[in-house]
Amino acid sequence: MDEHVVILIIALIVLFYGFISRKLMQFDISGPMVFTVLGLICSPFGLNITAVEIDAAFVTVLVEIALVLVLFSDAALLDLKLLRRSWRIPVRLLFIGLPLTIIVGTAVAVWLFPDQPITYMILLALLLTPTDAALGKAVVSDPKVPKIIRSSINVESGLNDGIVFPIILTVVALITSGLTRADDYSWVWYVAEQIVFGVLVGAIIGYLGAKLLNKAIQHDLIEESYQNLIPIALAILAFYVAEVFLGNGFIAAFFAGLYIGNTSQQARIHIEEFAESEGELFVLISFFLFGLAFVPLTLRDISLNVVIYALLSLTVLRMLPVLVSLIGTKLDMASRVFIAWFGPRGIASILYVLIVAHEVGDIGGFDTVYAVVTLTILMSIFAHGLSAQPFANLYSKHHKDES
Repeated sequence: MDEHVVILIIALIVLFYGFISRKLMQFDISGPMVFTVLGLICSPFGLNITAVEIDAAFVTVLVEIALVLVLFSDAALLDLKLLRRSWRIPVRLLFIGLPLTIIVGTAVAVWLFPDQPITYMILLALLLTPTDAALGKAVVSDPKVPKIIRSSINVESGLNDGIVFPIILTVVALITSGLTRADDYSWVWYVAEQIVFGVLVGAIIGYLGAKLLNKAIQHDLIEESYQNLIPIALAILAFYVAEVFLGNGFIAAFFAGLYIGNTSQQARIHIEEFAESEGELFVLISFFLFGLAFVPLTLRDISLNVVIYALLSLTVLRMLPVLVSLIGTKLDMASRVFIAWFGPRGIASILYVLIVAHEVGDIGGFDTVYAVVTLTILMSIFAHGLSAQPFANLYSKHHKDES
């Protein structure tokens, strides 16, 4: 019954937000902020209108679909020609900045939570490494921001969660099995397998899907209304086929979108339309469920050290590795700081907490990890949501020639 109440509430909130959304955006109040707050108000912590278990199946499915659609549509809207010319920045962010973020995040976690097992602290750092461009939407969609900056942030956000996911599953397996041998390197093959097969499946489905879609459009076989749906079906297909073939579904969805969006102009247009409507709805529902189910369970576990780590995660632990990774590039300091700041934590971290909570269960000490991740996401929703448009406007004033 609670699930039906949740669906009704979501419908009412969508109506409420839809009628005043433009007005709220004038005050830099984003959809994720509104839906998170309203979720918290409806929760047992607020008016106690309804409650949802964090590990409820429909919660996981909704968040999973939202992440797949976000990754697919973001990739589809990337300019691959531009990416070929400016690949160095995303590569530095993913292969220098990302590992440094995990290492520094783990070290600080061990220092702040000395009574916790080191595997839990590695897990904490991993959960907070993926970024979510949806929380700083103005940054990646505002044409005033130089394309190279928007593209770099988008690619990083699209790929880092897929790269981190298999490592998270490996650490979870270590925790649940009690495996602590330092010479066990089976996880290296597992991570490589997830990435390689994820890329291959995504590329194949993207290639075949784009070919079929272009042919069908060329021969006028598709009704206009279905042209929005076919690319999204391909995104979900890429995800599940990759999972069957031992690859990472999120990486597959990203690469399928990347290929389709850059080989079919019409598909790209329809994907953009879908992302602006149906895709946005899934994202907002995810943040409503975050406020409804996640935040209330976290409040009792918040301590001073939890707050400190959350603040550090959004600032130093994110920004310092990014700044280090961008040393030697032609970017000025303002551009480096801009990229470093816009690493919001959102849907990927929410989904990964759901997966970890399901796999780990009630192992002692996980409450601390859960509290830090939830508080960091909550802070990020407001910090990056409120700063996205003002910072984009300020930055673009001094970087007009790069657009």
